[in-house]
This record gives sequence, C-alpha cells and structure tokens, in this order.
Amino acid sequence: MMRAHRIIGALTLAATIACAGDDNGASPEPIVATGPSRAFSLWAPGPNDTCTKEQHDAYSVVGPDGKMYPTWHPPLDPSGCSFGHEHGRDPRGSDLYGIVGDMPLGVANEALETWDPANPRREDHVGHKIDWENDVRMKVNTPVAEALLEVTCDVLVKLHQGTHSKDAFTNNLHEMVYHIRCNDGAEAHLTFMAAIGTPGEFVRSCNHEQHVTVGVATPPNSPNGGGKRIVPDLGCVQQFLVNNDGNSSDFGTGLHESWQTSNAIRTADGHTLASFDPYFQVNFPSRYYDPAQASLVGRPIDLCFLPVARARGGACQESIRNGATAGVAYDDPKSAFNGVQRHVDINSIHISNRNGPNVWYTDPFGRNGKPEPFPGSVRQVLSKVDNAGLRISGPGIGFGRYYGGTGTHAPN
Repeated sequence: MMRAHRIIGALTLAATIACAGDDNGASPEPIVATGPSRAFSLWAPGPNDTCTKEQHDAYSVVGPDGKMYPTWHPPLDPSGCSFGHEHGRDPRGSDLYGIVGDMPLGVANEALETWDPANPRREDHVGHKIDWENDVRMKVNTPVAEALLEVTCDVLVKLHQGTHSKDAFTNNLHEMVYHIRCNDGAEAHLTFMAAIGTPGEFVRSCNHEQHVTVGVATPPNSPNGGGKRIVPDLGCVQQFLVNNDGNSSDFGTGLHESWQTSNAIRTADGHTLASFDPYFQVNFPSRYYDPAQASLVGRPIDLCFLPVARARGGACQESIRNGATAGVAYDDPKSAFNGVQRHVDINSIHISNRNGPNVWYTDPFGRNGKPEPFPGSVRQVLSKVDNAGLRISGPGIGFGRYYGGTGTHAPN
C-alpha cells in the first residue's frame, strides 16, 4: 500500500500558526502580554483543593491577541498539591505540540466580547478538555483511493465540555480548538465557538429522538448548530439506573453524555473551507436534568444510597469503595461521578482551500472568513488542498483513559 505524500510542508504551515507569521513562512515575532483575558485567573481553590490560586495561575500562556490565558495543567502540581480538576491529556505528548505550543483556553470567547459585546459567552475554567492521538489511521471512503493510499493523521482537539452544571441544558455555544495534520496534505489549526445542536434544549441520553426544551440560552442570540448535545435527564436515570430489579445499573444508556458536533469554517461569500464533526463522549458526569429541582440539576451520587433510591454497580460501587456514604456532596473526591472518563470520535475532515491563502480570519463562529483580520476576528490556518474527494473519516481516541488524579472531583 502506498502512503500519501505531504502536499504542504509542516514547516511552512507551522510558521503561519503564530500570530505574526505570514503565508510565506516568515518567522513570527514573539508576542508580549498586554493584559489578562477574561478567562485568566477564574479558578480559585475550594475546600477540597490543596493548590493555591497562584500555583494555578502559573499555568498560563500569551494568546494570539496578546492577552494572558490559562493553559493545560496536570491535576496534581509537581509540588504534590491537587487542583481538584483536570483538562484531559497532556498535549506535550502530541506530535503537533511542537508547532502549536501551549494551548490558550478561551480565545474564541474573548473574540466574541469584541464581535458582539452585548452577547458574550463566558465559560468556566474547569470545562476545558483536551485529547490527542498521533498517527491515527484514517478510513478512506473512496474505493479507488483506498486501494492506493494509507492516510494517517495527528489529531489534537479541545472542547469546553462542562458536565457538572445546568449550563449545557440550554447553552449550545462551547469553544472548540481543532488541530489536525494528515499525510495526504490536509492540515487545519482552528479555534471557534462551536454551536452544538439547538439553543435552549438538549436531547435525552436514553432517547436520541426526544428533545427537551429547558429555557433561553446564554447568549440569547446563540445560533442553531448541527449535531446535538445528548444529556441524561430524570426519566433516563430512573429507567436505567434506579429501576434495575436488583441488577447492576445501565450507566452507559442512562447517564452517558454524547456531544455530537457538526462544524464548518466558511468565507464571507459562504464557501466552506473546512468541515469536520468530532463527537465528544463522557462517562459518569456529575449531573442530570431534573425539572423538579430549583437548580434543574440532579446528582447521580444521591441515587447510590437509600432511602432516595439505589443505583448499583459502576460508579456507585466505586464511590462506596472510596468511602462515600449517604449524604456525601456531589463535589466530594469520594464520588466517582466526576466526568474524568472521556473519549473523542474523530469522524470526518474535509478541506477545500486549494487556492489559499493558508491564513484566514473569521468571526468567533468560524464564519465571514477573510484574508485580513478585523475586529473580533479569530485566526484560522488551513493547508492549500482539496481532499473532499477522498472522504476521510477517523476512529475514536481516548478509550479507557482516566484523566483525573488524587483529589479530582466535580465540578470538573
């Protein structure tokens, strides 16, 4: 089997990723921080956390706009203290890290503050989740090409996917960072606010055809998006976790979350430069939708103990082994309902940018792409290829990984 040759050199595109680079691969100038972003220094330790705010804020990076942002950090600081939350897999192991560097968290949210200051989307710190895999063997869905090419990709993705609060019941805008480099020449480095499903509603985890309307999204002008946010509700947990006739609960059906995205980066005249649709999966979130609660949030840990109910096995059994008893708080490290087990389905990637340029500037939603920056724009980098004819798709990554550490707990 022949391997596809790279059409665009990695060094050329690498130079364009930094803000001061250009399409010709000129060396970027260092960026000097001009001040904090809104995402910087949001986190403060709670009663179950042993690291300080200062230790947390040390994990920071200057973003492409010159502002200071939080970045990935381990769940445990090298000093041994616990931050209580995690951001997924350490990106320093990715083959893309050498050109991407430390990932600023919240760049698209910050751009929205300028693009539409009356309708910001401010996400918490703990929800930023990173995953990656090197040399992923992709499926080529065109029979002739499949016989000739073996396409592999390096993938590094980040989604803000909080699974502890009521946010995702209504809010469909969540920042996504998407880096991919394939040996067929397809390469993309994209940051934007992903519109996942319909604002104001979600889809039930045990019935993917049934939508639940909850209320007004934040911001209220959030656009409709492709895909869906599949989230557990009271009916699902009662059916598959509690009413188990003494058997182990079906956490996979009753409590699993699947955020199925459908994304496009488009020019001002509507041409689709790139389309891609990764699905982000979460096991054992710390919340489900309960309309009977004033907060709209039910806690799965409460279902593990009588007299409220009795879910069995899975995260309940693990929580009990950890020392959890009736009345333990949802944010206690003893609870295994903490959202640390996740995986990502890569799915398809199509690029249509043969005539370039490598660098586009879009609004925070990945629309209105132009070759020059404008107020509220976000920088996007794409290789000069058209791979739509190959119809490439990818497998899941991250199965079986546990991203937490000692002391990790909801909110996470």
